[in-house]
Amino acid sequence: MPKLLYQGHASFRLTSNAGTVVFLDPYAGKGYDLPADIILVSHQHEDHNQINLITQKPGCTVITNVEALANGKHNTFTLKGLEIEAVEANNKNHPPDQCVGFIITIDGLKLYFSTDTNKTAQMASFAAKKLDYAFLCCDGFYNMGLAEAAECAKLIGARHNVPVHLKPGELFDRSLAEQFEGPNRLIIEAGEEAELN
Repeated sequence: MPKLLYQGHASFRLTSNAGTVVFLDPYAGKGYDLPADIILVSHQHEDHNQINLITQKPGCTVITNVEALANGKHNTFTLKGLEIEAVEANNKNHPPDQCVGFIITIDGLKLYFSTDTNKTAQMASFAAKKLDYAFLCCDGFYNMGLAEAAECAKLIGARHNVPVHLKPGELFDRSLAEQFEGPNRLIIEAGEEAELN
């Protein structure tokens, strides 16, 4: 089974069954010891784009919001057996032409990372994708709060909904995570590595 290390805040490390290592929005926590095959950056705020933390394997592919939105559209990439689809992410703090979310298909599982956003029009189409996991920002300051994230979870219909990006300046806040009332809630602590299924 593929593994996901939640490093805290909005930072993640994925490892596929074949050993492909993907980092998403590097900034927080530990776990940067594995060299990367793929690095994803949703936007250029400093708490999402610390690529310098990561050792890159030869041939490592870095996809930032610039590549994800090249030619004025949300692009899809197929790399090392993974599919990476850029999707809408935006709010008053994150212009739609400078920020993306990602849907990553890894070992047959579909993972949606909202990154920094509020509810988007595109979310209405996600239920048809039959997502396995949705990682939803919930801080209510720079992005949607817990109530709006729960509404999004109901709309998206993922098998597991994981609250993340809970409190500015903190890797994780358990009490806030427990207030997330989306269906099929799954709490993953900062620093915890989970086997995905």
